[in-house]
Amino acid sequence: MSNIVEFVKQQEPLFCGALTEQTVTWAKESQFAIQYFQKNDFLAKTALSNPTSAQNAIINVAAIGITLNPASKLAYLVPRDGMVCLDISYMGLLHIAMESGVIAWGQAKLVHANDTYESNGLDKAPTHKYNAFGERGDIVGVYCTVKTPAGDYLTEEMSLAEIEAVRKTSKAAFSDKGPWVNHWNEMARKTVVKRASKYWPKASRLDSAIHVLNEEEGVWTEPVMPHKSEEDIREDERKRQQEVIERVQVLCDEMAKAETLFDLKIKFQEAFKLTMGMKLQQNVQAIYHECKPKFPEAA
Repeated sequence: MSNIVEFVKQQEPLFCGALTEQTVTWAKESQFAIQYFQKNDFLAKTALSNPTSAQNAIINVAAIGITLNPASKLAYLVPRDGMVCLDISYMGLLHIAMESGVIAWGQAKLVHANDTYESNGLDKAPTHKYNAFGERGDIVGVYCTVKTPAGDYLTEEMSLAEIEAVRKTSKAAFSDKGPWVNHWNEMARKTVVKRASKYWPKASRLDSAIHVLNEEEGVWTEPVMPHKSEEDIREDERKRQQEVIERVQVLCDEMAKAETLFDLKIKFQEAFKLTMGMKLQQNVQAIYHECKPKFPEAA
């Protein structure tokens, strides 16, 4: 076991060189990593037989800016397919999003057949009622609700069939062991958080975390598209942005003419998603907050 301790200590220069978040320190993370290896002989043997993978996992802790503290339950070192992998929980992804200022708050929850679930639109959390101590029935779906820094809500929902479709793209989908077998509930939550994050403002730490997860879990993401010249790509982007601007203008006009709060929310939801990462989103939010007071029920 002294060999694995020495191995971890040797990673300090690489860890410190990749560090992106000052709250994550080598002094603490090296001790957490050693704890993982000392408590799991198979993990330690995997690290010594495939040191490159263990090195990469430790570097990713620094590059993403996530802690291995077991009490936090944000990230773990796990053996997988002969490699040491950095596994980030759904709580870890939400934590990174909050620390990066992408969201103010978030949660991911499972919905069971005996629960009462109702979507209430964009700027309110869904209604989810259930008996925490009774028989809730089989899982039928999962959702992720986040509160934006502006105070509105975004909710992403996935049915059981959609979750299963994603699971089947994983290289561990048909294995008799692995995260989808031993931790299906957590993987379902992580799946909906990853999909929901596509509608949030971009953050490099969060993008890096999701990239690491997709690489190590073998999850299919996007197909490789045919090659296009830089000029064609710029022209496609220009057209796309113009289409977005025109569509958002129509939605803003419809928001101003909305006769009910529900109609206003629907138009705002589409406009908000279309303008993710664009300065235009500030105009969309301004129009929404300007129109909202017209409806007494919004008070």
